[in-house]
Amino acid sequence: MADAPSVYDVVVIGSGPGGYVAAIRCAQLGLRTACVERENLGGICLNWGCIPTKALLRSAEVLETFHRAKDFGIIAGEVRADFPAMIQRSRAIADKVSKGVGFLFRKNKIAHLAGTATLLPRPGPWKPHRIQIVAADGRSVIETKHVILATGARAKSLPGIAIDGERIIEYRKAMTLPAQPASMVVLGAGAIGVEFASFYRSLGVEVT
Repeated sequence: MADAPSVYDVVVIGSGPGGYVAAIRCAQLGLRTACVERENLGGICLNWGCIPTKALLRSAEVLETFHRAKDFGIIAGEVRADFPAMIQRSRAIADKVSKGVGFLFRKNKIAHLAGTATLLPRPGPWKPHRIQIVAADGRSVIETKHVILATGARAKSLPGIAIDGERIIEYRKAMTLPAQPASMVVLGAGAIGVEFASFYRSLGVEVT
């Protein structure tokens, strides 16, 4: 990994909406700031939640509007969904927004440290925090006066229901399926579950 400053003022672990906003604000206040992220900048929300699901819902909304064109006094020909194109558009939007976070980091001189962070034992009460970062190109240890934990949450597996990536899938797979399924069961009626149910039902998928 590239050489890092000996001691940061603030290190933010996680770059989701909480993490990257905190990092930017710290940098704006003049603090030497770094953000550690093991995946794409923006966290789950920008890459696998809020943003890409809204892109899919927008595609479904346009499709439904075409189906109701006659209600608006418009005669339209046959309209059908191009499922792979919808998925591709959603991923492209997520990628663009993630790169936007990277631009904001560079603009505010925030160090983006790619890898998995582990807090190491602190040498003493007045000593800097030590963080080990494991990345594809090796590992390093950085020090910081302050740490902000913004690691977010992960989906929890249900007992007796093993995710096999084919018949039983999680939200990431549901957002990148290669082909439109004929039917599906959505377990969970939270925001993302309802969005998936709405999107796939709009395409004619039998949803329970």
